[in-house]
Amino acid sequence: MTTYEFLTTTWRWSFLLLLFCALALVGYFLAFRRRGRLAYLGGALAVFLFALISPVSALADGYLFSAHMVQHILLVLIVPAFLLLSLPRSFSLPRPFTALTHPLIGWMAGVGAMWLWHVPALCNAATTSSAISVIQTTSLLLMGSAFWWQVLAPRDAQRLSPAAGIAYLFTACTACSVLGIILTFAPVSICPVYQQPVDRLGILSSIRGQWGLTSERDQQIGGLLMWVPMCLIYLTAILAQLARWHSGPHPEKSNA
Repeated sequence: MTTYEFLTTTWRWSFLLLLFCALALVGYFLAFRRRGRLAYLGGALAVFLFALISPVSALADGYLFSAHMVQHILLVLIVPAFLLLSLPRSFSLPRPFTALTHPLIGWMAGVGAMWLWHVPALCNAATTSSAISVIQTTSLLLMGSAFWWQVLAPRDAQRLSPAAGIAYLFTACTACSVLGIILTFAPVSICPVYQQPVDRLGILSSIRGQWGLTSERDQQIGGLLMWVPMCLIYLTAILAQLARWHSGPHPEKSNA
């Protein structure tokens, strides 16, 4: 299979995923009508589908650790952020869920989403078992939502203060950077399933030959993706917190 054939024939059109997105859209309209911000919801659903039905998903399914990492970044950091931004300003979580909005829980969820699913046994299981893969996807979305709630909650009063938000994001960036560095320089054993891919699609010769991606280089790229692009996302959020801090109310100086 050539690269062009791969990019044009490996889209995994899933009726269940498309139905889920359609139901999410209908539910959103019924719940919020014109109070929501539909553009953000559209972005969330588009990125969600891209992560799970595009050739990126085919490569993540046992071929490339780097593609698996792209999936993780999209499902933990991009989709949940767009979903929270789509909520109307008047939205509040039901009382039973408010306990989950503690900053420590959010921080542990966001960072833990990356560390937990890169334990070799879990990483392998999510690649080889469709049931575990569904659990992984669901948990990444939930953990990412818990993480972003601290800085993107609809009501300003529900968010961390700008200073606390900056510390929250910076420490999360640092924790994920440590994992990214480990992945970049560690022996190829984090996700053993990617060392000897089962070539179900006939694309492995192109991956190794035309693309020049050995298993070692692939893991290094995956580590760099966690190390650099993820921190750029955190940095963007930190800059947003600085802008929020600057634009917030300031006590007037006395004219003494």
